Amino acid sequence: MPTHHEQFDAAFAACPLIAILRGIKPDEAEAIGEALVHAGINIIEVPLNSPDPFESIARLAKLLAGRAIVGAGTVLRRSEVDRVADCGGTLIVSPNANTDVIAHTKFLGLVSAPGVLTPTEAFSALDSGANILKLFPGELMPPAGVKAISAVLPRETRMVLVGGVTETSFSAYCDTPLAGFGFGSSLFKPGKRRPKSRQRRKALSKRGKTSQVTRLRL
Repeated sequence: MPTHHEQFDAAFAACPLIAILRGIKPDEAEAIGEALVHAGINIIEVPLNSPDPFESIARLAKLLAGRAIVGAGTVLRRSEVDRVADCGGTLIVSPNANTDVIAHTKFLGLVSAPGVLTPTEAFSALDSGANILKLFPGELMPPAGVKAISAVLPRETRMVLVGGVTETSFSAYCDTPLAGFGFGSSLFKPGKRRPKSRQRRKALSKRGKTSQVTRLRL
């Protein structure tokens, strides 16, 4: 059976987009999860500052087992990593690079995606075992910044841009070594039973699969 890391790598290779469902409620989770997977977006993050996030993660993980990667965002403590794992989540995303959280994530065999903005944070995260780096906040990392930080990191390092990402980000960052993107408010708003629109979901998925970010992934 594939490891959690192998399952994530396969999902990311198919479509390097992460749907960030900040503010989602458990009674919305299953319908939204199905809609995302149907549109081809198969990596889903539920930030822990959402209402009852562990219940949403548990429902999504059960419903989408074998079809999508489900995990948590805004993970700040080891105890939260444990709870995500207990719910069936396999992806741990953070806004910061807490080496204790990264190391514990790796100890449990889960996928680690800490937030970084500087080379110091990036190297610290990689040394602790991070699988992928979340460049955050994306609004503060222009294309030139992505190229600059990439130039000093190991060639196999994967980076995703999160924060302020919209459909136009594909063209703006197409000439950088980004591996993918994380979408939040441009894709999902709390209280909506389905993400923004079917057309937008499919457009994002199609661009994610065919844009230069997939070809530039190291």
